[in-house]
Amino acid sequence: MSFDFEFALQILPRVLAGIGTTILVAIFSFICATALGFFWEMLRRSHRLMHPVTQFIIDAIRSTPVLVQVYFLFFVLPYYGVKLPAMFVGIFGLSFYFSGYISEVFKAGIDAIPAGQSQAARSLGLGWFDTVAFVIAPQMLRNVAAPLGAFSVSILKSTPLLAVLGVPEMLGSALDVAAETYRYAEPTVVSGILFLILALIAVGFIGRLERLLGLVTPQH
Repeated sequence: MSFDFEFALQILPRVLAGIGTTILVAIFSFICATALGFFWEMLRRSHRLMHPVTQFIIDAIRSTPVLVQVYFLFFVLPYYGVKLPAMFVGIFGLSFYFSGYISEVFKAGIDAIPAGQSQAARSLGLGWFDTVAFVIAPQMLRNVAAPLGAFSVSILKSTPLLAVLGVPEMLGSALDVAAETYRYAEPTVVSGILFLILALIAVGFIGRLERLLGLVTPQH
């Protein structure tokens, strides 16, 4: 069976119907993963006894496939009386998984800040929260902007995993078309091209943000 370009154009609107869900899931997952990753890192640094506990949690998150985590939340928890909406499971699953990696990004970003900054803040009488909010965080954000941008693209590319939960994102919409027509090449290629376009747009936005932050020297 040859690839039918006319059929691909015909199904484009149906696949595009899932683009809003894809973008929504990617944005919310990135925001939640960033917040949770920052929480893990602050918890790891809060007390020396919390360091090994938090490190174990982070390692466990990163060492378990994201699809296994999503399957557990959606298919196993109902056996114990906990039934969660597919959209919530998808966003929480991606957020939880990528938070383990993003916490390491924050760790590197904070470690790059001279230790004297925190010591100076404490000597001025600033508390832990004020030190983090007004001294550490502003400098850290510049250090973590580029890797966070890379993870935002990774999260976008992971949204097709939600198709196994029945979430109507782009791949899910494409698979619905394939199931109805028994043609898989065209829906898969169309969704792949749309994901490529979204990823390129995200990369372009991240590059612009890096230039605004002075992380990239403009080429003349």
